Amino acid sequence: MTTTARATKQFEDQRVCVTRWDFEPGESTGRHVHAYAYVVVPVTDGRTDVITPDGTVTPSQLRAGESYARPADGEHEVLNAGTAPLSFVEIELKLP
Repeated sequence: MTTTARATKQFEDQRVCVTRWDFEPGESTGRHVHAYAYVVVPVTDGRTDVITPDGTVTPSQLRAGESYARPADGEHEVLNAGTAPLSFVEIELKLP
């Protein structure tokens, strides 16, 4: 699937890259691989399906302000599986 969600880069320097993602219901990031470890800060409540290349779907319930972190190298696609718009801020950590 291609990217249908809107990605807005808010800040980038040699240490971090901050991107806001906005999704309407059914919109997706498209399949991608994270080159860096990252932190996600949900802006809104919502439900996502994280889809891996083998087709495994992992549903997640996001809560505004409840952050989580993931390591680099995970390949996946994130889909807004809810019925309302969804937004989160992704902070990639470019230094070890």
